[in-house]
Amino acid sequence: MRGATRRDRVRYWFDTTMSKGTPALIGWLALASAGLVLVVATAAVLVAPRDSDENGHWPGMVWRSLLRTLDPGTMGGDSGTGPFLALMLVSTIGGIFIVSSLIGVLTTGLEAKITELRKGRSRIVEHGHTVLLGWSEQVFTVVAELVEANQSKRRSCVAILADRDKVEMEDAIRARVGDLGRTRIVCRTGDPLKVADVELVSPGTARSIMIVTPEADDADTRVIKVLLSLGARTWGRSRPHVVAAVHDSANLPAARLAGGPSAHVIDADDVAIRLIVQSHRQSGLSQVCTDLLDFAGHEFYMRAEPALTGSTFGESLSAYELGVPSGLRRADGTVLLNPPMDTVIREDDEVIVLAEDDLLIRLAATPAPPVRESAITTATVRPPVPERTLMLGWNHRAPKIIELLDEFLAPGSALVVAAPREDPTDDLRPPANLKLGFTRAEPTERPSLESLDVGSYQRVIVLSEEGYDREHADARTLVTLLHLRDMEDALGDPSSPDPFAIVSEINDDANREIAQVTKADDFVVSEKLISLMLTQLSENRHLYDVFADLLDPAGSEIYLKPACDYLAPGVEADFATLIESARRRGEVALGYRLTARFHEPPGYGVVLNPDKTAPLTLSADDRVIVLAEN
Repeated sequence: MRGATRRDRVRYWFDTTMSKGTPALIGWLALASAGLVLVVATAAVLVAPRDSDENGHWPGMVWRSLLRTLDPGTMGGDSGTGPFLALMLVSTIGGIFIVSSLIGVLTTGLEAKITELRKGRSRIVEHGHTVLLGWSEQVFTVVAELVEANQSKRRSCVAILADRDKVEMEDAIRARVGDLGRTRIVCRTGDPLKVADVELVSPGTARSIMIVTPEADDADTRVIKVLLSLGARTWGRSRPHVVAAVHDSANLPAARLAGGPSAHVIDADDVAIRLIVQSHRQSGLSQVCTDLLDFAGHEFYMRAEPALTGSTFGESLSAYELGVPSGLRRADGTVLLNPPMDTVIREDDEVIVLAEDDLLIRLAATPAPPVRESAITTATVRPPVPERTLMLGWNHRAPKIIELLDEFLAPGSALVVAAPREDPTDDLRPPANLKLGFTRAEPTERPSLESLDVGSYQRVIVLSEEGYDREHADARTLVTLLHLRDMEDALGDPSSPDPFAIVSEINDDANREIAQVTKADDFVVSEKLISLMLTQLSENRHLYDVFADLLDPAGSEIYLKPACDYLAPGVEADFATLIESARRRGEVALGYRLTARFHEPPGYGVVLNPDKTAPLTLSADDRVIVLAEN
C-alpha cells in the first residue's frame, strides 16, 4: 500500500477542519472572501490602471471590491472601462455565492444550537440551588412546595436532571404547577446514574440534592445506584446534603450505606404504615401531618432565642406572640421534642417553633394574657378497651400494619382481613393481642361487603389493592368507600350517627378531593406526605431529627385527644388557656380539630397555631392536637 501523499495530507487536514462545525465553515468563508477581494483589487490595478487611479489605487480598489462582495447591489452605480466593470462583476458574483453560503451556514449553525439547547445538554452555572435527580409524579409536588418556600427569596433556582426531553419536562411543570413565582426551573436531559450527566446541574455548588423516586419496579435499586454515583463524585470543601426515600424497608440499610453521612434516607413504607395505624387510632392525623409538612401551612423552624436563656421550656410556651415552641435543639444536634417542662434553655440552644413562616415568629412584647382557670378541665382516664377492626384489601404494607396494630390495640381486640385473594395471613406470625381472621371478599361489590357485617366493627381500614395501577387502585378504593358510607348511613341512629370510623389509603392526592364525597374520617396519601417531607429536609437538614422523633413510638408523638380533657365543652376560652391546660399535663398544644368541619377542604377542620387571644369554644366532640408521650 502506497504512503500518504502531500495531497492526501492536505485533504485530510481540510476535512478535519471542516468537521469542526459552524465556526470552521465561517472561517473558510471569510478566507475565501478575503482572497476574492485581494485578487480582484490586484487585477484591477494591473489591467485597469486608469480606473484604479480614480478610485484610490490599490487600497481604494480593495475597499470597492469588498463592498461589492458583501452587497451585490453596490455595482449598480459603477462606471469605467470594460475590464474594470468585468472585475467588479466577478467580485459581485463571487460575493453572491459567499454571502448565500454564509447565510446557509449561520442558519444551519443556529438551528443546531437551538436543537442542542432543547436537548438540555449544556451545563448550568448556579449557586445555592436545589437539585432534583430523576422524574416521577413526585416532581410536581416537590416543585410546588419549593416555589411556595421560596416566595420570600429574591432569587432561587431548582435544577432537574432526568432522562426525559427537556421541553416536555418544562411544559409538564408549567401545566401542573402553574405560577412559579420567583423560582426558576431549569431542566436538563441526562441519566442520574451517570456521573458526567449529573455534572450538568452543578451538584458541587448546590444547597441540597433530592433523589426523586422513579416510577419503576426497581425504584429502590435505582435510588441506591444514584446515591452510589453521588458518592463516587469528588466534592469540594462544602458538600450539599442529599435526601432520598426507599419504599422497601429491607433496602434502607443499603441505601444509607450508599448515601453516607451526608445523606438522609427515609423509609417511605415505614412512614406510611405508621400514619395508617396512627390514623386508625385517631382520625385526622394525616391532615395534621400534611399541614405540618406543607409550606403553604405551618412548619417547624429552628431559631436561637438569647432572651429565653435560663428560662424553662414550660415558661417559653407563653413567651411568643406568634408561634408555638415545640422543643429544643442542643448545640450537639440532639433534638428534644416536648421535653420536660422544667428543662432549662441554654445559651446555645435553638428553640423549635411551629409557625406559619419564620418571618412571623416573634416574642411577646407584653405579659401573656391571663389564663381562664374556669375553662380548664381535668383529663378523664379512659382504660383501653378491645376493638373490632376490619381491613379491606391487601398490599405489601399489610403485614407490618397488622404487627403495629397488635402493639397498639388492647388485648382481646379483633382484626378481620377481607380481600379478593387466597388467605395471605397464613404466613404471618400469630399476633399477641389481636385475634386475626380472614375472609375472602370483593370490597367493590355491595353483596360481598354486606356479608361482612360491617356494622359490628368500630373501625375500618381500606387499603389500596395491589396488582392495579395507581388510578385503577384509587378508583376501586372510591367505590368501596361509597358502599361503606351508604351502609353506614343505613346503620346510623340519632345516638350514634357514625357506627364505624373509616381510614383509607389513597395513591394520588388529586383523588382525595374526589373522595371527600365518601366522608371517610381520614385519608392517608403516603406519596404526597413523603414528597413533602423530602422537600422540608431539602430546605433544612436538621428537621430530619425532628421528623424521626415524631415518628418514633419511643418519643413524643402527635395525638388528637378529646377537647373535653383540656377545656370545658361550650365554655369560652382562648388558645393561650388551651396551651396552659396542656402544659400542666406535660404536653404541648399545637392546635385543634373541629368536628363540624371534618369534611371541609382544604383544612378538614385542622387549625394549627391559632391566635392566642382570640375567643375559642370547643365541643366535646372536637379534638386537641398535642405533642405528648402517650
